[in-house]
Amino acid sequence: MINFEELTQAMGNLDEDTVNKMLNQVMSDGGTEAARAMEACQKGMDIVGSLYESGEYFVGDLIYAGELMTSAVGILKDALVANEGGTGKKTRMILCTVEGDLHDIGKNIVRAMLEAGGFDVLDLGIDVPPAEIVRQARENNIRIIALSGVLTLALDAMKATEEQFREEGMRDKVKIIIGGAPVTEAACKNIGADAWTHSPQGTVQICREWAEAL
Repeated sequence: MINFEELTQAMGNLDEDTVNKMLNQVMSDGGTEAARAMEACQKGMDIVGSLYESGEYFVGDLIYAGELMTSAVGILKDALVANEGGTGKKTRMILCTVEGDLHDIGKNIVRAMLEAGGFDVLDLGIDVPPAEIVRQARENNIRIIALSGVLTLALDAMKATEEQFREEGMRDKVKIIIGGAPVTEAACKNIGADAWTHSPQGTVQICREWAEAL
């Protein structure tokens, strides 16, 4: 039986050997506890963030933590996606970090999960202005837009992106999901997005529901 609190602590301590060993144990029975393991890893990332804010961890530690989390997703993603169910329908969608924000760790983790879930992800990268997101959606006939951000200012960029779709007369043609540290239900309503989540697997589930309805 896996001790998920120990897994959380190992992630927070950036103990790669322990994290990988425990995740492989989770997958040894087909990954029935993969969702709990992912939740434990995400809590570990919260520890990393707290230690960074307190000055105990540095930028290099954050980068390493992101690589460790990406590796964790790689181990667990097949079980996570399988347990979510769905049709596996191939749908193209846009993913990016919004203008003014240069963070991509969370975005890259979500991309890995979406691709494992059968999506064709057009990753526009970081610091992407609203006009570029709208242009790419129009030119590629994409109807699902996932916006990521870590900084509080990302909320303004997300709102500007939603407004740009509205100004271009495309708002009723797309679904917008937002995610990242500053995102809340209240922020989602203020921005005018269709959904929000802090969970990579939650993003997959919501986007699958949209894809099946398109």
